[in-house]
Amino acid sequence: MPKAMKVDQLSQKEETRINPQPNILMKKARTLPVYVCRNIWKVGKDDPRRVIHALKVGVALTLVSFLYLLEPLFEGVGQNAMWAVITVVVVLEFTAGATLCKGLNRGFGTLCAVSLAFFIEFMAEETGRVYRAVFIGATVFLVGFMSTYLRFFPFIKKNYDYGVVIFLLTFNLITVSSFRVQNVLHMAQERLYTIAIGCGICLLMSLLIFPNWSGEDLHRSTARKFEALAKSIEGCIDEYFHDKDDKVSENKLDGPIYKGYRAVLDSKFSDETLASFASWEPRPTRHCHKYPWQQYVKLGTVLRHFGYTAVALHGCLQSEIQAPKSVRLLFRDPCMRVASEVSKVLVELAYSISNRRLFSHDALSDHLHEALQDLNSAIKSHPRLFLGSKNGRKVTETKHEKASSAVALPSLKTDTSVMLQWKSNRIADQPKNSSEQKQLRPTLSKLAITTLEFSEALPFAAFASLLVEMVARLELVIEEVEELGRAAYFREPTASDELTIKVKIDNMRQDENSHDLHAHEVHRIVD
Repeated sequence: MPKAMKVDQLSQKEETRINPQPNILMKKARTLPVYVCRNIWKVGKDDPRRVIHALKVGVALTLVSFLYLLEPLFEGVGQNAMWAVITVVVVLEFTAGATLCKGLNRGFGTLCAVSLAFFIEFMAEETGRVYRAVFIGATVFLVGFMSTYLRFFPFIKKNYDYGVVIFLLTFNLITVSSFRVQNVLHMAQERLYTIAIGCGICLLMSLLIFPNWSGEDLHRSTARKFEALAKSIEGCIDEYFHDKDDKVSENKLDGPIYKGYRAVLDSKFSDETLASFASWEPRPTRHCHKYPWQQYVKLGTVLRHFGYTAVALHGCLQSEIQAPKSVRLLFRDPCMRVASEVSKVLVELAYSISNRRLFSHDALSDHLHEALQDLNSAIKSHPRLFLGSKNGRKVTETKHEKASSAVALPSLKTDTSVMLQWKSNRIADQPKNSSEQKQLRPTLSKLAITTLEFSEALPFAAFASLLVEMVARLELVIEEVEELGRAAYFREPTASDELTIKVKIDNMRQDENSHDLHAHEVHRIVD
């Protein structure tokens, strides 16, 4: 290879090493089309209704554009045809309830504004120009003040805020323009017609062609939240008791546990919005009863309070202070049984809501109470474990030798001793002229940490108390689901429903037993 070429290659490599930015930009430019296409496909795959809605918007805009493109229609409507296009862009929403809400608000607000503008024009018609200007100015002030103040009322803000805004906008456009422009009321009538045409096309597309109902979305999302919580709780229990590395693993924020309870905690705004839009939709019952959409919002609130226990369980997994593995294995079976029964109740609640069937929890409640009694008996059978670290260590090691020969985690005293030693070294490294206030903080930390040494089972006690609290809050969730079933006229459970529930619960119990047998076999092989 010639010497000049070698020098050029070396110089290029050196330039790339010094300034790698061009290579990074080129790499991103090459991967950008793939990234965009992948995201476009993912959005449509997650919910195919999004593709259908986009097609409906395109068709609706094409239809209203004919008012401007076709000569016969343009002669009848004129320049005001663009108001129909604006109406379709603004009003046509993803769900039928949202489209009805915005369409009726826009139509009713425009109608009220035109009617009031006609009345103001009739009263100011016989007056002079100066008095007419004063009268219009005073009217604009009063209507603007009253309309804006009306928007602060919670009921108006929740249901008719968009209509009030359209009323105020249309009224000011017509009333102020009538002072300078002749025949402005005729123009207002034409705008009203075109807005009505646009709203009609939106309602046609939203209600009759592949409709998406806000009520159904709220109904399905409520059932999915129960299933997500059940998976999150099962994931927490599996992480806590089935740990291969003798250390609770750190859960990332994009893990299934986090996604499960986060879907519940972040649902407040979406539940309230869907319930508000669902109240505008046609009644889903045969007898046209008022459907209790607000009861779904109330149930979501109670479910979020229940979800905080799942957040606390997840926090136990990520805590810096962990119970020894010997303590966790000692109470593994009763805790897993309680969590399993809670998950089964949640799955059954999701099944009842999704099928609009009244909830019957007698059998599930009995199994749940039995699991609680087993956990209570297991804790009472080891009282010294929760009273002192030395006695607790002896009891724990004795029980653990019978169950497994695995090595327990380092004691809490060892961990805290290391932490205290680190703090002492940190204090020694500080300047001698440090203030007395800085010396006080390590003293308080030492006192707090040594206080925790009275029991190695303290972290597990917190975990077990969260399970008991979860069962207590589950009763409130069940009451709200039963109240929803009565208010929404859910059907009575039939024999086929009972059989389906029984088969589902039996399958879950068989999966649980097989999982436990597999875990015991793994421990036996390790031992």
